[in-house]
Amino acid sequence: MPNLNNHVILVTGANRGQGKAIAQHLASLGAIVGVSARNYEDAQEVAGKIGEEHAFPIQLDVTKEVEWKSAVDKILNKFGKLDVLVNNAGALKRKPFKETTLDDYQQLINVNQLGVFMGMQAVIPQMEKQQKGSIINNVSISAFTPISKSSAYVAKKSSVVAMSKAAAIELGPAGIRVNMVHPGGVKTDMVTESETVPAYYDSVPLKRIGQPVEIAKVIAFLASDESSYCTGTEIVVDGGMTLGTADE
Repeated sequence: MPNLNNHVILVTGANRGQGKAIAQHLASLGAIVGVSARNYEDAQEVAGKIGEEHAFPIQLDVTKEVEWKSAVDKILNKFGKLDVLVNNAGALKRKPFKETTLDDYQQLINVNQLGVFMGMQAVIPQMEKQQKGSIINNVSISAFTPISKSSAYVAKKSSVVAMSKAAAIELGPAGIRVNMVHPGGVKTDMVTESETVPAYYDSVPLKRIGQPVEIAKVIAFLASDESSYCTGTEIVVDGGMTLGTADE
């Protein structure tokens, strides 16, 4: 199990679903987690449940550069370092291609692409000073296996993959690693939209939908020194979904 004792980690979109599971799991491994959310009260609630020894709330709308600077400054003023950034915050909007508006497209650019870009830029100066850091971008299998009614969403996810790989090349000499996790279907409100799991997941090779903690465990590996020789890496966590179905 990865050892994250005294690692200072910032997790975006940590107020619910996948982000909340990531924050909780990293804290359970000893990390000090900045639980960030657009709504500060939501961040306070999650951080409070984790406990002040391992979590603290941060106001962060990932689409606003000034809030990125404020979040990083708060962490550095409090701890003097920042070991890991987990870019988890994201938005999903499904519409037929011909019905997707420019506003729809721009909204997803702001959260899913520019939010990741600004986050990486915000943490790089400190990580360069440390000569060590781990940036983990939580992407999606949609980056390379699109589904219908998701053209805007997958375009942003694909762009994050290309950006992450290019950044990994540039930042490697400074000791900064940039890696990606590609979840498949995971049981969160954003994916299932209800308590009911779509029957489709009975047909994937592992015959079930994923659980948020299963993604969190992979992120913990990439956050830790156990992955010290991994950069530009893409880890698919999808129960075999992208291999094909298990129908007989």
